[in-house]
This record gives sequence, C-alpha cells and structure tokens, in this order.
Amino acid sequence: MNMQWNLEQLRLFVSVAEQRSFSAVAREQRKAQSAVSSSIALLEEDLGISLFDRSSGRQPKLTEAGAALLEEAREVLRQCERLNGRALAMMRGQEARIRLAQDEAMPFQPIIDSLDALADQFPSLEVQLSNGTQGDVARKLLERRADLGLLFYHDQIPEALERRVLGSIEMVTVCGVGHPLAALDEVNCQQLAQHRQLLMAAQSSVYPGSEPASPQVWRADSFYVIAELLMRGLGWAWLPRNVVQYSGYQRQMVELVSEWTPPALVVELVWRRDEPLGPAARWLAERFAVHLQAIG
Repeated sequence: MNMQWNLEQLRLFVSVAEQRSFSAVAREQRKAQSAVSSSIALLEEDLGISLFDRSSGRQPKLTEAGAALLEEAREVLRQCERLNGRALAMMRGQEARIRLAQDEAMPFQPIIDSLDALADQFPSLEVQLSNGTQGDVARKLLERRADLGLLFYHDQIPEALERRVLGSIEMVTVCGVGHPLAALDEVNCQQLAQHRQLLMAAQSSVYPGSEPASPQVWRADSFYVIAELLMRGLGWAWLPRNVVQYSGYQRQMVELVSEWTPPALVVELVWRRDEPLGPAARWLAERFAVHLQAIG
C-alpha cells in the first residue's frame, strides 16, 4: 500500500478525536470545516480504514480502528517535535543561558552542589533560578519562561513536556516536640485521626498523601509553611525528609513511627519537547541525578 498521508492530516485527526468536533477544530485552525473533513477523509482513504463513525450523531465518534490508531498518531507527532527540537539544538550549539524553575520543596543541597559544579564546567553560562509549586513550574515551561524544570512526579504533567526521573525523596510523619503524639512510641491511623492534620492545599497539590487522614484539616500551599505551623503544635503532617532535616527545624520536630506513610516523592526533570536540552542543560541534568540519588 502506497501511503500518501501527511503530518497535517495526523494533527487534524488527533484534534478532532480530542475535541469531538470538526467545526471546533476548523475554527481553531482557521480553516473551512469542509477542508478539515476532506483532510480526514483523505487520511482514511490512504490508511484504508474509517477513523470516525459519522452516523452516530452530531459529534464524530472514533471507530474501533480509529481509537486503536489515535495513540500511534500522537506518538508520530511527538517524534516529529523531538526531531525538530534536536535539529534546533544542534544548530544553536551551547546555550548562553539556563532558566531553571523548581518546586520549592526540592532538596536544597543537591541543587546547590549541582549548580556549583555547573559554574566550574560552564563559567560563562548565565543561570536564572525561580521557585514555585508544581503547577508554577509546568506553567513557566509551557509559557517559555523556563528552560528546565524540577518537580515531583504527578500524572497531570502537560503532554508538551518531556520528563526524566532523577531520584526520590522519602515522606515522613512528623509533629512538633510538644504535640501529644510525640510521646507515643508508634502511632496508628486511628490515633492520627484524633488530631488535626496539616496538608498541602488540595487545589494546588497532586503530591502523594494529599488526601486527609483526619477529619480535622488545615491546608497550606507550602511544605515550609506547614512545618512552621507544625512547630507551633497546631497539628501533625507528612513532610518530605529534606524539609524535616532543614537546619532551622532541628530539635523542634519528632519523626513518628507510623503504620502508613505516603509513597516517596519522585523527582523529575522536565522540559519542552520542542525545546530540547542543550549541552550545558544535559550536563546539569546528569549532576542532578548523581546528587539526588546520593540522598535517596
């Protein structure tokens, strides 16, 4: 079979499948609806199968074959973005600047150690650092206000971003030294539920352990704010080990032996697929991996 389909037809196929509307895609692409329908029809003719069942109502519905090929089409488009990005990186050579956005709860020492080594390896490189929540980091990458992002894994990372696992950070159950739970050798879920829990704000968090284990909950949008509340005896919390080990909190918290603790936070490096990493960014990524695995 002589395949004549093109990438534009694949993009339209994916868009119509996701939006379930030929007219919406036509408006978005500033094309006539007939042009979108014709492109899809030509794609179906080249593939020899029907991708959409047009008799099922006003909204186009994927056929069984169309549903099977949708992810294949997405992967072809992702590969094209990677190819274009790699070519762009080769054309540019070493980057002059790296803008790094990171989750504010990232462990401090591995990041600084990595940046210290980066300064020796690439002395003329300009570095810009910014901190924020998971959503802030992804948003800066999508808006091209950052080149690299460090965040904790979650399944809502936008499709346009590539990701690489670098390491993990253990979550621990903690309370202030004066809290009633601090006197117990081991705590179970029933005992935790009797005291106020300090949690990350639900609307901004997809961290492991975002669901409450107590009927009494206070929320904040920062692990460090939670730590400050915790040291005032206002509740117990699940915190990343690096936050608990922060020098300013020493001897003010007690790590509890608990029957359940959320899974570790998985640290990921993320970047735009169409803006791949240059030599300095790739080198920095390897440093991050080495230092983060050392503490994991």
